[in-house]
Amino acid sequence: MTTWITICETCKRDDWSERGMDKTDGELLAAEIETRAEAAGVKTQRVACTMGCERACNIIVQGKTEDGTAKISYSLGTFEGTSEDAEAIVEYAAMHAASPTGQVPFRTWPQGVKGHFVSRQLPLPSESDT
Repeated sequence: MTTWITICETCKRDDWSERGMDKTDGELLAAEIETRAEAAGVKTQRVACTMGCERACNIIVQGKTEDGTAKISYSLGTFEGTSEDAEAIVEYAAMHAASPTGQVPFRTWPQGVKGHFVSRQLPLPSESDT
């Protein structure tokens, strides 16, 4: 089962320019996630925008089962781009990968992702359901 973390690398938190940053908050978060993801068996990809600018830094956790069936996907945001954020995101993504449907019981979520969920996207119906 493959799970991907899609990371918005153009995300900038509201105070980005005041902090005099040379990289976006999204780029910093992406680098932190990428250093952890492979060891957790999770893949990553960077994208230019996930259209969640009002709650930067944004990521999407999505995946498929071994037979290609799509799992429930989740959008998360309002991260600061820290190594602690990245650790919690990757830990959650590994749990998503281990789940046959993508659902992970709330009681097992890493503390660092609680309060960051923006939306849940259910898989499209299969051809046999239509």
